[in-house]
Amino acid sequence: MTVKSDEGDVLLDIRSLRTRIETLRGVVHPVNDVSLQCRAGRTLAVVGESGSGKSMTFLSVLGLLPAGGSIESGSVTYLGREISTASPKEMRRLRGKSIGMIFQDSLAGLNPSFTVGEQIGDVVRHHENASRSQARERAIETLGLVGLPNPRERVDYYPHQLSGGMRQRVMIAMGVALRPRVLVADEPTTALDVTVQAQIMELLDGLRRELGMSLVVITHDLGVVARYAEDVAVMYGGRVVEHGSVRQVLKSTNHPYTEALLRSSPRPDASVAELDPIPGQPPNLLAVPPGCGFHPRCHRRDGREDCTVQIPQLRALSPTSQLTACHHAEEMVMQEVST
Repeated sequence: MTVKSDEGDVLLDIRSLRTRIETLRGVVHPVNDVSLQCRAGRTLAVVGESGSGKSMTFLSVLGLLPAGGSIESGSVTYLGREISTASPKEMRRLRGKSIGMIFQDSLAGLNPSFTVGEQIGDVVRHHENASRSQARERAIETLGLVGLPNPRERVDYYPHQLSGGMRQRVMIAMGVALRPRVLVADEPTTALDVTVQAQIMELLDGLRRELGMSLVVITHDLGVVARYAEDVAVMYGGRVVEHGSVRQVLKSTNHPYTEALLRSSPRPDASVAELDPIPGQPPNLLAVPPGCGFHPRCHRRDGREDCTVQIPQLRALSPTSQLTACHHAEEMVMQEVST
């Protein structure tokens, strides 16, 4: 499968990535033939239900898989350099300096025994030949960059002395302290109230523009996707099922799963009664259904044998369309044209 893009602006290129994790119950593939590209200065949203493989894709890229996990096949290149086979030492150099990651739980992600300034400073000292005083100044500068009030005072605060929104700003500061070219934000607004969620997303969007980064936002919130991303990849059962510009995918989806996500997402002008939940549950990765992983929950399968036997390949229906992995894609396009 070929991902469409101008190769000159691609920072991170993931091709046919397949990750395996050995568990006591058997081998699972949480990332199964995933291809994505992160382009300079743009925001890529990766969306899907829990267990779809969103976070695990980028943990694979950064060499942060859990015990028993490994990349089985595929390619990951950063600025044209293969990193999927890099040594642990090389990956430690790459993490933070070239590709930063913000984890979703700010309370668990910060060490309660050290001040936030010490934790940001440790990131700087690990990658750069900086003294403690230089690292402290960088921490103060970065806390100011992410909008933490009174950074020179709060650099000496412990995590428990900060609100949830402030802790998330500290996590973002750790992610951008080394000014990476790619920043991955894993559910960056989890457990925050609505007002603070908007502030955090505005901050990330501003940092993307100010620092010239590529931003990857892992989320289940289609509102965030519509407002802040240029590109979107929809994942299900460890695979990308639709990938393209936000306008293409959200305005004229060619995949029943994306269609179902849109129907089940709350809108400001809709009542609770108008929400249409997706029936069933996401697949058990120890027993993924044959054929299309979504077929047991899909209202379009209509007993078609290819849905239950053949895995649909991610493909473009035209030179300008998004990539879609569905046997019904052409049918969905025709329906849209006729309405």
